[in-house]
Amino acid sequence: MADITIYIGNKNYSSWSLRAWLMLKQTGAAFESEVIPLYVPGSKEKILTHSPSGKVPALRHGEITVWDSLAIGEYLAEAFPKVGLWPAAPAARARARSVSAEMHAGFANLRRHLPMNMRRVRTPRPLTDEVGADVARIAVLWRDCRQRFGAGGAFLFGGFGIADAMYAPVVSRLRSYGVPIDADAAAYCDAIERHAPYREWAAAAKDEPMVVTEFEV
Repeated sequence: MADITIYIGNKNYSSWSLRAWLMLKQTGAAFESEVIPLYVPGSKEKILTHSPSGKVPALRHGEITVWDSLAIGEYLAEAFPKVGLWPAAPAARARARSVSAEMHAGFANLRRHLPMNMRRVRTPRPLTDEVGADVARIAVLWRDCRQRFGAGGAFLFGGFGIADAMYAPVVSRLRSYGVPIDADAAAYCDAIERHAPYREWAAAAKDEPMVVTEFEV
C-alpha cells in the first residue's frame, strides 16, 4: 500500500483535483487516489473524513494531511526537491509562484462561465466581456512566462511544474468551449494536451459515469 493517498473529486469536473493530481504525478512517487463523487448525498460527510475544509483535493502522506491544491504543490515541492516543481532560478521561481497564485485567487468569471467538463463536445460558447478579459490576461501570462523562462522545454518554465498544473484546467476549458486564442496560447495548449499525465486524466474523465447537470453547459 502506498504511503501517499490523494482524495479527489470527479475527474470530469473537478479542476482543483486535476491540479493537485498532476503535481503529485510529476513527483514520480507511488500513490493511491480515491475519487469521491461530488454533489451527491453523503459526499460532504465523506470528504470531511479526509479533508478538514470539507473540500477536495486533499493529500495524505503518512501522518501528514494537506488540503488545497496550491498548498499541496508547495508541500510536494519540499518533499521531492529534486523533481523541480518550482523553477530553480530565483527570478523564474518568483514568477512561477506569482502566476500560480493569480490563478488560485482569480479568473472567477472564466471558471464560472466555462465550468470544466472534459467530456464536452468541443463547440463554441459566446463569451461575456469579463470572461474575454480573463482569457486575454491568461494569454499574456503564458506568453510572458514562455518568452522569459520557457526556453528549456514546452511548458511555462521549460519543464512541467506547479504553474503548468495550475493552468491545465484552463486548457481544458479553452478547448471544450472552442475559445478563440492566438498561436502562442494554442501552442501551449497543445503541449499540455500532449503531456502524458494530462492525457491519462482526460481518458479517465471521459469514462466516468457520473453526471453533474449544472456543469453540463
